[in-house]
Amino acid sequence: MHIVDGHEDVAWNALALGRDVRRSALETRLLEAGTNVPRRYGRCMVGLPEWLAGDVAIVCGTIFVAPARPGWQDPIVYTNSEEAHQQGLAQVDYYHQLAETCEEVTLIQTRADLDGVLASRESGTSQVGIVLLMEGADPIREPAEITTWHERGVRMVGLSWRTGSRYAGGDGAQGPLTDAGRSLLETMAELGLVLDVSHLAEAALDEVLDRYEGPVVASHANPRARVPGPRQLSDRVIRQLAERDGVIGVVSYNCFLQPGWVEGDDKAQVGVSDVAAAIDHVCQVVGDGAHVGLGSDFDGGFGAESAPAEIETVADLGQVAPALGDLGYGEDTVAAVLAGNWLRLMRSWLPE
Repeated sequence: MHIVDGHEDVAWNALALGRDVRRSALETRLLEAGTNVPRRYGRCMVGLPEWLAGDVAIVCGTIFVAPARPGWQDPIVYTNSEEAHQQGLAQVDYYHQLAETCEEVTLIQTRADLDGVLASRESGTSQVGIVLLMEGADPIREPAEITTWHERGVRMVGLSWRTGSRYAGGDGAQGPLTDAGRSLLETMAELGLVLDVSHLAEAALDEVLDRYEGPVVASHANPRARVPGPRQLSDRVIRQLAERDGVIGVVSYNCFLQPGWVEGDDKAQVGVSDVAAAIDHVCQVVGDGAHVGLGSDFDGGFGAESAPAEIETVADLGQVAPALGDLGYGEDTVAAVLAGNWLRLMRSWLPE
């Protein structure tokens, strides 16, 4: 049963932390032993061997740049739009170089690329496909520049990260959609780009869903009804995304799965049953299993110690399948959640 993961920060981990995704996550852990990296960012969970072992066929690999913030010591940060732009370009270059130098990795820019990756899984050659997702639009210096990013392979864009951007407020810095954001949405719609509403401030999100006519998703977001907070999605927004035939990628992060769980708590307190319960909530709200998938956010600032008990690396994502079965979901719906819903959308908006 193939898996599509809607959100992994592959390039940022490579360029900021030196994590070579071609290595096993377990090998990376050995190399990082005794350093500050696992203490700050958690035990590494993502590597090509784990993708292959877990039948992770498609990953939405992010272009994420970190803003300079008081009290945070990220290795690479930006303080202005030009720095964000250059760091974003470096991450796009990284993905292209990875695909060019690693025969098991393909950059997915078209439907033909997608079909080729899936065909390779059936033939036993096991390609992993990466779809480029910009998480926070600050690398885009002005709205018209999105055309250049599209030409370089970017297919999904989120307007803001938690700190907000010049385009929209974020979940940690509430604010509206700006005029620049409205202009960016117009150009994105013309190009057929997917809008990722994860991290958007509520006020911005409401206007975005009214204004944007192109495809919309939440690549990595969980139900607010289960874990309160502005980072999660309300049932109203979940319904709106489903009405637009969007997909919500559920995050396998314990803080988003169980109220009151905080970093440092025992990971055994949370299980894949909690991931399944979050997925089930979305299904119950919208009335079907066609609008939810996985968006692990693994190595997105947390590691294995903050993932459910049964999950040590990305190879373990498939453990969600039996947990859904325990809730009464049949094989077809489970397959849709693990991959089919994301694949349906990708086929609808990827260019020929």
